[in-house]
Amino acid sequence: MEINKALFYGTIMDSTLFPKDGLVEIALAGRSNVGKSSFINSICNNSKLARTSKTAGKTVTLNFYLINDNFFLVDMPGYGYAANMKDELLNFSIVTDKYVENRKELKGIIQLIDSRTITKDDIEMNAYLKNRNIPFLIILSKIDKLKRNDIRKRKMIVSKTLDISEELVIPYSSLNKENLDKVLNSFDLLVNKESS
Repeated sequence: MEINKALFYGTIMDSTLFPKDGLVEIALAGRSNVGKSSFINSICNNSKLARTSKTAGKTVTLNFYLINDNFFLVDMPGYGYAANMKDELLNFSIVTDKYVENRKELKGIIQLIDSRTITKDDIEMNAYLKNRNIPFLIILSKIDKLKRNDIRKRKMIVSKTLDISEELVIPYSSLNKENLDKVLNSFDLLVNKESS
């Protein structure tokens, strides 16, 4: 797959306002500081497509991006963000749960995990996906911050911790786009689950 066109479709929190055209949707899940916005901008080759912030928890809505006029990439609220946002966290969790569990257009979830550490929140999120039989792939973000020989090691640690195949774990750098081809191929696999 090549991403030739990427448009911001809208910020949506009410399920009645979700797109109604039946296109496949692939969602992004990850801790609030894992770099989801940078990931979106990187794979879409548009530094201004998704807003990035140094403040954890800024993405507290479902943000829809239309990719190649073919499917939606849905950026979900980051999990594990600041305790002083508990009321908002509860509200956003409810909306996210409803989206994941009820949205028939959702064909898979890309879970971003910081390559330098895997947290309890990451493990719980992955268990959530497994328990609901949701197809998923893991993207290890920020690998440019690791030494070359540590990347393979971190990939093995994450796959063993989550008890999944290493084939489901793709190291990626939003900075230098290392492994971009593997990331885009993974999107292809999930989008094409439409017919299965």
